[in-house]
Amino acid sequence: MVRPKASRDAPAGAGRRPPWSREVGWFVVIGVASTAGQAVLYWLLRAWWPPAAANLASLLVLTVLNTEANRRLTFRHAEASAARAHLGAGGLFLLGLLVTSGAVLAFRYAVPEASPAAEALVLAVTSVLVTVVRFTVLRLAVFRGPASDGG
Repeated sequence: MVRPKASRDAPAGAGRRPPWSREVGWFVVIGVASTAGQAVLYWLLRAWWPPAAANLASLLVLTVLNTEANRRLTFRHAEASAARAHLGAGGLFLLGLLVTSGAVLAFRYAVPEASPAAEALVLAVTSVLVTVVRFTVLRLAVFRGPASDGG
């Protein structure tokens, strides 16, 4: 079978993926790993700590790792220093802490006999929702740059 040749009239870069699709791909991979890591760390810490403390510690550790991974991989072409990235992620950390802690505490109130593993599942699902907001804010406000501007 003969494949048609590309048209000479095709715009430059036709057929290439936009930069944001690469960003979304890396963000999803890093996000899945971070969410799983946070859920496992939370579940382990719950053996000794109450839900709010376990969530705070697990979210803090994984937010730092997640932010650095996103700075180096997802938004690697943006002109944002490590300090700017981590400071920008600090506000998102507070949002994530409030939302995930609220979800876990509400779940524990509704199902007092729930296991730490069930709490970790609620935490992971809630983290996915927070992640959508996190990507948007990181891309538009923290990691502005060539890749984030669509070029």
